[in-house]
Amino acid sequence: MKILVTGSAGFIGSYVAHALLDGGHEVVGVDNFNDYYPVALKDARHRRLEAREGYRGARLDLAERAGMAALFKEHGFDRVCHLAAQAGVRYSLENPFAYEQSNLAGHLNVLECCRHHEISRLVYASSSSVYGGNQKVPFSESDPVDHPVSLYAATKKANELMAHSYTHLYGVQTVGLRFFTVYGPWGRPDMAYWLFTEAMLQGKSIKVFNQGDMKRDFTYIDDIVLGVTAALFADGLEPYEIFNLGNNQPERLMDLIGYLGDALGIEPQMDMLPMQPGDVPITFADITQAQAKLGYQPTTNLQDGLARFIEWFKTWNVAE
Repeated sequence: MKILVTGSAGFIGSYVAHALLDGGHEVVGVDNFNDYYPVALKDARHRRLEAREGYRGARLDLAERAGMAALFKEHGFDRVCHLAAQAGVRYSLENPFAYEQSNLAGHLNVLECCRHHEISRLVYASSSSVYGGNQKVPFSESDPVDHPVSLYAATKKANELMAHSYTHLYGVQTVGLRFFTVYGPWGRPDMAYWLFTEAMLQGKSIKVFNQGDMKRDFTYIDDIVLGVTAALFADGLEPYEIFNLGNNQPERLMDLIGYLGDALGIEPQMDMLPMQPGDVPITFADITQAQAKLGYQPTTNLQDGLARFIEWFKTWNVAE
């Protein structure tokens, strides 16, 4: 198939593009290379893709209606994997309009292009953040998600609602994936595991929010990619689907810090701080639906995944 991957210079998008190329598909990648985190990392991911046969990349903002329409017309995509978004909970408190542009206008433009070019299936990134401050765990796709605690979460919930309306009105098959704290090599520098590793190697203290009393369902990138590719190709899916993609095992933040310290051979120095606005104390994915319909089964535990990240990170630091 010929598949569009948006956010192809991003963390998850670049991995998915490689996996699709490995499967013999033709991939067109779109990214706007914004400077939310260092563009050098996005450029490095993109260079690896451009070196591969079957890949074409475009520097384009999703909200550019004419540019996106032309791209769809030129390529005649079979399926679309929409992973581009303005990420980050805390950043949404400071720069709300970046989320309006990318996560709302950009998502709507992708939906419109899929509608007008009769795309058979759209898979798109949602987020565990839509569960907000839900107390019931594990989080299930059938749980109410009407109380987001950050603008980022609100935009992701809006994406699901917009997709539902396009499925209902125009018959576009849409599959939303609620990602749970994805980590690994080539990851995002704004994530806690990266920030902690960087600070420890520089001999600095790390900022630990909510006095360390937090749990996250950390999910290794290779496991996420298997879920995304299954969502693109699985048979028997309903016209509108939502799936959790997590590790189904919340881990204590203090254990994450301990694993990093052990792997680096460094005793972490910690600044214990209160909970930040927009944060939640726990995320925990019920993956029953993804197991049943996508054959999704994560296999990488946190300790092993962090060891692989650190091995890569030391190489990246030297290379860059």
